[in-house]
Amino acid sequence: MIKTLTKHGNSLALILDKPVLELLDIEPDTPLSVTTDGKSLSITPIRDVERLEKLNRVRASVNQKYESTFRQLAD
Repeated sequence: MIKTLTKHGNSLALILDKPVLELLDIEPDTPLSVTTDGKSLSITPIRDVERLEKLNRVRASVNQKYESTFRQLAD
């Protein structure tokens, strides 16, 4: 399946077809993990609540540690 990105405000969105969402049992409120190896993206539904909580803690820690760097990159 080949997809293209769609403009969504100031961002770009990847639209997933309903059959793919149904196959993976992804609902609008399903948390998704987006990772990269520098060459490709991997989008995975998070089913494990503990993993989601750990991911949120790690994300908060990284955001706090690199807040000034992220702000500089955003400018």
